[in-house]
Amino acid sequence: MTELINNRQYRINLLKQIVLELHQGKSVEEVKEKFREAVKDISHEEVAAMEQALIEEGLPVEEIQKMCDVHASIFKESLDKKPEPEMIPGHPIHTFFQENRALEDLMTKEIRPRLEALKSAASREDQEKVVLELLEKYNLLTDIDKHYSRKENLVFPYLEKYGITAPPKVMWGVDDEIRDGIKDVIKTLKNYNEGTRKDIINKIEQNLEQIQEMIYKEEKILFPMAANNLTEDEWYAIYQESDEIGFCLVAPDAKWEPQNINVTEKADVVADPHTRGSIKFETGILTPKQIELIFNHLPFDITFVDKDDIVKYFSAGPERIFTRTKAVIGRSVQNCHPPASVHIVEKLVQDFKDGKKDVEEFWINMGGKMIHIRYFAVRDENGEFIGTLEVTQDITKIKELEGEKRLVD
Repeated sequence: MTELINNRQYRINLLKQIVLELHQGKSVEEVKEKFREAVKDISHEEVAAMEQALIEEGLPVEEIQKMCDVHASIFKESLDKKPEPEMIPGHPIHTFFQENRALEDLMTKEIRPRLEALKSAASREDQEKVVLELLEKYNLLTDIDKHYSRKENLVFPYLEKYGITAPPKVMWGVDDEIRDGIKDVIKTLKNYNEGTRKDIINKIEQNLEQIQEMIYKEEKILFPMAANNLTEDEWYAIYQESDEIGFCLVAPDAKWEPQNINVTEKADVVADPHTRGSIKFETGILTPKQIELIFNHLPFDITFVDKDDIVKYFSAGPERIFTRTKAVIGRSVQNCHPPASVHIVEKLVQDFKDGKKDVEEFWINMGGKMIHIRYFAVRDENGEFIGTLEVTQDITKIKELEGEKRLVD
């Protein structure tokens, strides 16, 4: 057994050396030839362990992210030989694969032919016609956000539970690059003129290539790794929460009912209509059900993170501004944000803990709405830090208010 462990560690160290040499500027072919034996039967677990080790040793996530596609090309031959995880209609992995096939169809059958047409379109009229068609198809491609959001908010938390943190961080960063790329393409298409034709062609080709590479990494690394680690109960929890986020281009093939768990049995109930007893506050008495309903009827979203940076609660109003799923409960708040913004979260929370601040606020424009985001340090009667409260509100209509309203409609 010790020999096997040592051999695995030796291989992981070789993989780290491969990546470091790539980062130092060596070519893919040069590195591939040198390490041919080391990568010939690599597993997705070893790729994940290699990324984890590099991050723990101080290589920034962003650096690994930059070279992510190059790394995949080195390991591609070996990973292609690995069997795909078992897929049952309705199972979350099966649905992810379905969505990837739909994305490939959209890209190869709808977008790429129009991209070729744009390259050859001679007249201004022909160009404008193709650009409108590309814009229509690219608007469909924005549906990819649901695919990535389910992956990030439902699958990643369970991988983190098993100590697998590096691949999700790297992948989330690339997901955000793809999202930004799609938005940029749509913006450029909307402002198209003949002078931007070369630019938009390059942007679309790069964006489609990055999406295709992500599909490969999901199916050859992420999903096999998740299938090997997550229990059926955990997959069923993901299945139950997937509807809340939605699906990309296609719906699940079937309803999935696992054989090894009681599908009628729900998770622990915090408060329901049958909950007995009340909770006494200084300013009143409420039942758990009343508390839950009050929180869910607030005209803003709230999320509470405890003093150990663990997400403990979020309200479930009818129209949440930012996606939250039950899988986030018990998750480190740092892992709930993309790598590009996690440092802001860490600084904010540390300032609260150190007593430097009690409140911080941001406001952003999102989809034509003005979103106000406030963070409050929650302290007890002795001033001890208990946690952080996030309050998010759509203030678009509030900003438009003028004069007075004193009568009921």
